[in-house]
Amino acid sequence: MSTTLNAATLLAVPLAPLAGAALAGIFGTTLGGNVIGRRLSHTFTILGVFIAFVISAMTLKSVAVDGARFNQTIYEWMVVGSLKMEIGFLVDGLTAMMMCVVTFVSLMVHIYTIGYMEDDAGYNRFFGYISLFTFSMLMLVMSNNFLQLFFGWEAVGLVSYLLIGFWYTRPTAIFANLKAFLVNRVGDFGFILGIGLVVATLNTLSYSETFANAQKLVAPFGYGTDWMLITVTCICLFIGAMGKSAQFPLHVWLPDSMEGPTPISALIHAATMVTAGIFMVARMSPLFELSDTALSVVMVIGAITALFMGFLGIIQNDIKRVVAYSTLSQLGYMTVALGASAYSVAVFHLMTHAFFKALLFLAAGSVIIGMHHNQDIRWMGGVRKYMPITWITSLLGSLALIGTPLFAGFYSKDSIIEAVHLSKLPGSGFAYFAVMAGVFVTAFYSFRMYFLVFHGKERYDQNPEAHAHHDEHGHDDHGHGHDAKPHESPWVVTVPLILLAIPSVVIGYLTIQPMLYGEFFKDSILINAHLHPAIEEMAKEFHGPVAMALHGLTSPVFWLALAGVVLAWYMYMKNTALPAAIQRRFQPVYQLLENKYYMDWINENLIAPAARGLGTGLWKGGDQGVIEGIFVNGSAHMVARFAGVVRWVQSGYIYHYAFAMLIGIVVLMTYFVSWPMVSEWLKK
Repeated sequence: MSTTLNAATLLAVPLAPLAGAALAGIFGTTLGGNVIGRRLSHTFTILGVFIAFVISAMTLKSVAVDGARFNQTIYEWMVVGSLKMEIGFLVDGLTAMMMCVVTFVSLMVHIYTIGYMEDDAGYNRFFGYISLFTFSMLMLVMSNNFLQLFFGWEAVGLVSYLLIGFWYTRPTAIFANLKAFLVNRVGDFGFILGIGLVVATLNTLSYSETFANAQKLVAPFGYGTDWMLITVTCICLFIGAMGKSAQFPLHVWLPDSMEGPTPISALIHAATMVTAGIFMVARMSPLFELSDTALSVVMVIGAITALFMGFLGIIQNDIKRVVAYSTLSQLGYMTVALGASAYSVAVFHLMTHAFFKALLFLAAGSVIIGMHHNQDIRWMGGVRKYMPITWITSLLGSLALIGTPLFAGFYSKDSIIEAVHLSKLPGSGFAYFAVMAGVFVTAFYSFRMYFLVFHGKERYDQNPEAHAHHDEHGHDDHGHGHDAKPHESPWVVTVPLILLAIPSVVIGYLTIQPMLYGEFFKDSILINAHLHPAIEEMAKEFHGPVAMALHGLTSPVFWLALAGVVLAWYMYMKNTALPAAIQRRFQPVYQLLENKYYMDWINENLIAPAARGLGTGLWKGGDQGVIEGIFVNGSAHMVARFAGVVRWVQSGYIYHYAFAMLIGIVVLMTYFVSWPMVSEWLKK
């Protein structure tokens, strides 16, 4: 039974999507002369991702069943002193799971895109982008060193910029992709500082060497503070995760990224970019376990995100934005689990969430197609009878999201809540309250959207803005008028929904034992069980997935979720006047939520001007004044003046030179004659 993996085979995983991206992005666009059409473009990219998925699935089997592992350098880029900069792969349980999740969800998105983008002029370009996005994420999760991690980290950020602004003729799309790019640069600044501290202290970029020498980071940071170096390093790394995984206050880019086409919303928000931060912190568990302070920071930030971003989902009317705020909240749950040292639970929820959140996003896109590109849930209703496949898959995804027993989300979300409950770190009390309250909030906004879209009175013909949607979305309505009835989406849209619905139901039941209480992550994640015993204590109480589901039916978590569903049904199906009455009664609260806690206003009116002022000061004072004015231009002016004096002396007349020689002789004679007398006088 082999325990090693083949380097060439692993190399094919990221390179196959890259090849598809190159073919579609170059030869399918004006860049390469449009020599291949739409059919070949989507065939090449889908084939590349399919190959990557098949190899990833085989790798997962080898890792889980045969115990195979891989940690080798593929290519040595350069050596600076003793610091090696390399491209290499680390494949263990954590990596193999991420490879399968990324490639499977990406494959579903690729197939779905055939139907969703069929009328878009940038069809081939879009396929090139999403395939390149898949390559970038695979390079990130397969890396065995910080250099390659940072390459993948920045690559997914760059491609997300291109995808969010895919419809680049729309000002809102341009604003959204620029906002995402800038906010992520803030996080990435902290991330590269964290990597820099590791390199400066340990002189290595390798994960294995960093983890082996992690105790060297347990030292005073210095510079007049009593901070610990390991705490500063971990918090800097986590700031990077706050940007990529959209944690408060660096969350503001994610809802606006809905300006991109729906397939990329699913890819960014389900299995790739936003989970990169969660994956990174889990991979860095040997470092984070050395700092309780950093873990507390992670937990509190995650708790704030989980609860307060959920509140914003309650008032959203755009179907994609409801799901987007749901993503923010669920990323907060994952981050809380990381802070509780339940890293395996965090990545377990990452996996289950990837399936049901991709399902919900793609189902939302299917509704948008069926509703002729109307995205406002207030003008839907009764869609169930027109779109039965979209309806049932959306229901399954919603049940998984709210943590219904036996569904995938139940096993991961309940495990997070239990881990936080058992944590003794500072901030764990607030975090427990936040995740418990978040259960009710999640159930309420999820089924608010579900009831308004699929049940109740049909309102699709009452939309006052119906005729604006063609211009806003950049493509036509698939041959339908705005006043036509809803219709089920084509098979290239519904088949991915069905294939994503299956793991959304069963994947938690099948994998909770090996992933949380088995040895699947035994050499991927390190936990100091003496200081952080939550997982060990949970293992003692675990008696199988069936027993856990039966116990879940009697837990407060289940009743909170049920209360959220019932309240949503009552307010939006039974007593439809109640939401408007509550809004009028609590107008200040509604206004606060409508303005997203005024975070955008703060960023645009306080932080941005301050940053602009600092940048202008550094530019004019530092760059132009000091660097250019003194060091560059100043030195040049000094040389020019000195040269001018020398040029005046060098006149070319012999009598000038003779006169200068006489003056020099007089000066020297005066010095040698008078200096001894001056010295004697000074001594007296």
